[in-house]
Amino acid sequence: MVCRITTIVFAVLYLLALVAFLTGTFGWFGQERDPLSGVFLLPLGLPWIFVADLVSEPAKPWFAAIAPALNLLALVLICRWARRLRQ
Repeated sequence: MVCRITTIVFAVLYLLALVAFLTGTFGWFGQERDPLSGVFLLPLGLPWIFVADLVSEPAKPWFAAIAPALNLLALVLICRWARRLRQ
C-alpha cells in the first residue's frame, strides 16, 4: 500500500514538473519562454542528473525531462518485486 501511494505521488509530481517544463520551454498557454522551467525536474531525476555531463549540450534539457522516468520505472519494479516477496 505504501509503495503504491509513493509511486502514484511520484508520478503526479513528475507529470506536473514535466508540464511546467514543456509550458516554459515552448511558451504554451500564453506563458513566456523560461529557460529555468525544468528546475523542478532536477530533484526528481536524481541521481541520473549527475550523468547529464556525458550528454551533448542540446540534449541536456531532454535528458533532464526523461531522468525522472527512470526513477519512476525503478519504483514500479521495486513495488512489483516487494509484492512478489509478500505472496
